[in-house]
Amino acid sequence: MMSALAALVPLVMGFIWYNPKVFGTAWMNASGLTEEKLKGANMPLTFGLTFIFSFFIAIALHFTVIHQWGAFSAMLTGPEIMESGSDASAYFADYMNKYGANFRTFKHGALHGAMTAGLFFIMPIIAINAMFERKGFKYIAINAGYWIITLAIMGGIICQFAKVY
Repeated sequence: MMSALAALVPLVMGFIWYNPKVFGTAWMNASGLTEEKLKGANMPLTFGLTFIFSFFIAIALHFTVIHQWGAFSAMLTGPEIMESGSDASAYFADYMNKYGANFRTFKHGALHGAMTAGLFFIMPIIAINAMFERKGFKYIAINAGYWIITLAIMGGIICQFAKVY
């Protein structure tokens, strides 16, 4: 399932992005964290929950990066779309035959992942929280940058490989 694969991306990106040789040291300074504070965490629990939450994000990204979900959800007014041979099922099958492959590339999914999910949704949430937590621009840039790139990769994987129905 592509959602499970995409859910691994935040973990892999986190290992890279928050490595002390990349942005890890700057992130700890901007966050007010120390290595001692970070050592007390239950890392198996943290990584396990991160994967579960990332899976939720991957599921939600389907509806952002795959345009065909809009047609499917618009027709999902009754169970007949799922009934083989029904008018709704035949119409949707015809629609998917004609337009099902439109905009289904890694590049297109990455664009929507980065712009729609990352820049226009996640970055403002991080910035709002950071302002109330009295965190600076560096904190916002490091965390928003991580999510914009991560969501681009997740969106690309989902758009390129996931099925609509």
